[in-house]
Amino acid sequence: MQTLVLVICDAVASRKQSLTFLVGSLVPVLEGLLVIFLVSGVLMGALLPESTRIGPVSPASLAIAVAWFAGIYAINQVRKQPRWKVEAPGSSPGRKHRRQPHPAEKPSAITASTARAITVFVVGCVVTLLAGAVLEVAGNHLANRAGINGVIFGATVLAVASALPEISSGIAAVRLGDNELAVADIFGGNSFQVVLFLLADLVAGKPVLPTAGHLNAWLASVGVAMTVVYAYGVIMRHENCLIRLGRDSLIALAVFGLGVAGLFVIPH
Repeated sequence: MQTLVLVICDAVASRKQSLTFLVGSLVPVLEGLLVIFLVSGVLMGALLPESTRIGPVSPASLAIAVAWFAGIYAINQVRKQPRWKVEAPGSSPGRKHRRQPHPAEKPSAITASTARAITVFVVGCVVTLLAGAVLEVAGNHLANRAGINGVIFGATVLAVASALPEISSGIAAVRLGDNELAVADIFGGNSFQVVLFLLADLVAGKPVLPTAGHLNAWLASVGVAMTVVYAYGVIMRHENCLIRLGRDSLIALAVFGLGVAGLFVIPH
């Protein structure tokens, strides 16, 4: 569902040009590859027996966290010193970094000073953290009362709710013309969320990946497939849109729909 946010960003970015056509950079492709690499670690960790552990932590969870730090470092090095030249006629990637001021953007009252912006940011983070816990508890009760499998409910209704911050930030990015950052933010968020399995191990006091099961493995594979679709889109750069969506977004919608349908078929 996090990756599906790119469909919304695609619809907002332009009426005639697809989002992946406008990106004009290979950095989001590298971030997509990092997502695929880390999710592969999740799938392998799910196959390990629970007895394979380092204290309360799965070696897969630990390896995923180390790989994420290494991947972020490598991507930052590429941003600073790219070793290739990319020509993407007609692209509109936007600012190279968020620290660059946007020419058409004026600071609002809540971001007029750095201290105020930091305060608002921290408050927003705390509210999001607490709201996530409430969503999980409320969602679990709703799924039980409706008689819906928890994984299916989490992959649809709960996933939409938890993706709302990415939807708002993605729309804001493309409206500012930061098309590259919109795609990179989604892939970057997806890769970081996988690192949270390490935190889950520590909280549970035992490895959680061995309890993933068939449904979660299926969802991980669907996520990899959708990431590949958008990585291909950034490289192939098909410009035309249909109902304001590029062909990669249409394919991603189809993959997601088939993925959700598969949840009702895969043995629980």
